[in-house]
Amino acid sequence: MTPDQRNTAASTAGSKTIDTGLRLLEILKDHPDGLTITELAQLAGIHRNAVSRHLVALGHHRLAARIGTRFTLGLGIVELNAAVQHRLRSAASAALQVLADACNATAFITVLDIDESQAVVLTVAEPRVSQIHVSYRAGTRHPVNRGASGIAILAGRPPPPEERPAITQARAIGYSVTAGELQPGAWGVAAPIITAGRPANASVGVVTIGARDENEIAPLVLSAASEIARLL
Repeated sequence: MTPDQRNTAASTAGSKTIDTGLRLLEILKDHPDGLTITELAQLAGIHRNAVSRHLVALGHHRLAARIGTRFTLGLGIVELNAAVQHRLRSAASAALQVLADACNATAFITVLDIDESQAVVLTVAEPRVSQIHVSYRAGTRHPVNRGASGIAILAGRPPPPEERPAITQARAIGYSVTAGELQPGAWGVAAPIITAGRPANASVGVVTIGARDENEIAPLVLSAASEIARLL
């Protein structure tokens, strides 16, 4: 084998190792109560010994944790998620304030929680010239399939076998519109933040008291989503 062939083989083996490790993390994400090595091996379709070796490596980086005979995601995942959210918050701050002022409405970034069942408000910008606007608190949670922001995130991801018609519609037009789903009297528009063609994990939107002109607000929200994605 030539040096170039050895380098190619080593690179291929390294890529396969990384791919397998990521696949194990994705499986663990879908099983918050943890899995045994045997269960992981069956779901991943690889040998138990290989799973064991990968779990040791992931454990060294605190990406996987052992509880008795079961393995779960480690706290390192939370730290990585926090770092990504900090970057998103920093990149979005200026664009978010521009959106809030342009719409004269409260603007916000929402992210998908780690278990993917809830959406969490990451950061909020209030309009600087408005006398009356919706007060929205960072850290607020709601089911991801409810409200414009959560629906927008799901619309920026591949469709599952079944989903709410509102999500399908939002995917078709690029943004979601809801009224009164999370708060009586509130009206919201949100668009997914999509980077490098990857499934959305966040959205940007605005919320107002009472309905506004969708044709006026939606382009501003879509523009903000594109700008934030560009900055990321």
